[in-house]
Amino acid sequence: MDRGDAELIQALQAGDEKALGMLLTRHAPGIYRFGLKMCRDPEDAKDVVQDTLLAAAHGLRAFRGASSLSTWLYAIARSFCIKKHRGSEPLARAWASLDEAPGGAELPSPEARPDDAVSDLELGAALEGAIGSLAPMYREVLLLRDVEGLSAGDVAEVLGLSVDAVKSRLHRARAEVRGKLEPFVSTSDASAPAGTCPDVVALFSRYVEGEIGPEECAAMERHLAGCERCAVACDSLKRTLALCAAQRRGEVPAEVQARVRKAIRDRSLAGR
Repeated sequence: MDRGDAELIQALQAGDEKALGMLLTRHAPGIYRFGLKMCRDPEDAKDVVQDTLLAAAHGLRAFRGASSLSTWLYAIARSFCIKKHRGSEPLARAWASLDEAPGGAELPSPEARPDDAVSDLELGAALEGAIGSLAPMYREVLLLRDVEGLSAGDVAEVLGLSVDAVKSRLHRARAEVRGKLEPFVSTSDASAPAGTCPDVVALFSRYVEGEIGPEECAAMERHLAGCERCAVACDSLKRTLALCAAQRRGEVPAEVQARVRKAIRDRSLAGR
């Protein structure tokens, strides 16, 4: 938990009601983004962020910091996302099946566009479609790790998984999203005979997570220096990860902010 959160929580627990609003305002955008991309419905996302923030408002006074505040909030938001989907698709299949095939979200066509002139709007739509096409169990790890910037350990805590399981799902999610974005982020048609190259996308993803040692890293760098096809693939993953991180912005709709403020105010008045 960063220092700012710790100080605000301490102030809230000492009776400073303004600290609550500051904490919720700070973390609400990330919760809303997560709910929007997991539920894939703006109205459901509004419900998720509202329910999460109200639950947080109720629980923060007793929060003891056993986990980071963001980890705690994303775990709450995830539970509300699951409840939203429980009535429409079996929980085990939607959130936990390793064999579930990704959904069929459509991507904008990359045809007839200059290689270096993809618009931000087109690329953003492509990324949204690629992330949305992931099965929920892969989508959530990518959102928490690459969009919201949580550590693999924090993601594991949110999801109740081992760090190894998180990384395994993350590598697959990154590869799938990069594959769907390749027509938009790749700058070369370089090719090589099938089966002659290592899986550099998986290797680079493992490198980002600190899973490969110096010798394996050096071997990958030597290969990239001599193989344009793999260098392009690796660069496209780098750009994909940068695009994911750039999603870390946005605001909670004004009507949701107003509803949450009113609900918190009403709850405070009722408790007096």
